[in-house]
Amino acid sequence: MEETILDAVERKIQPKQCREAGFTPGVLYGDSVSKAISVQFETSALKKVIASHGWNAKVWVKYGGSKKFGFIKEVQRHPVSATVIHIDVFLVSQDHEVNLQIPINFEGRDNLDNVLLQVLKSELDVIGKVTLMPESVVVDVSNMVLGDTITSEDFNLDKQLKINESENEVYGIIIPLRELIVEEPETVVATETEAATEA
Repeated sequence: MEETILDAVERKIQPKQCREAGFTPGVLYGDSVSKAISVQFETSALKKVIASHGWNAKVWVKYGGSKKFGFIKEVQRHPVSATVIHIDVFLVSQDHEVNLQIPINFEGRDNLDNVLLQVLKSELDVIGKVTLMPESVVVDVSNMVLGDTITSEDFNLDKQLKINESENEVYGIIIPLRELIVEEPETVVATETEAATEA
């Protein structure tokens, strides 16, 4: 497995000061640590990891002279700018079983013929070994027709992973393409009484 590495150093300053200095505050916790550790990550490096591997990225964290495996468990973003302001990294053994929300990427929408994809759920609840977890689940909808639905059968997951949802769960459906009807403004015709009053 390709290693995605994040360097973490102990955080000794307040979160605001940390961000002003070009770092993102975070916390390390999990199987191999006795208590949560406040750390900071270089913001530019963290952005690259999230851009390439998603919000649940599997990472190797270098901290205190050692390197431990884990994944980004939670990302907090600024409510206005949407910039990342804090992350939690859960450190685990590589055979550890976890429960993650995996984003679903619906590809081929532009190739649909006179129909639309209505997304009902954009994430998939999956249980399994962290090393087997995909960064996202891809579904090709380009050849789907009116009435087709997207269910668990459309996801190409490792057989050792389990979808923690109903087998009948529907994640998307192909619906008719409704044309936008532009209504003409109503023409108001004044009555003789109104016209006489205005005169």
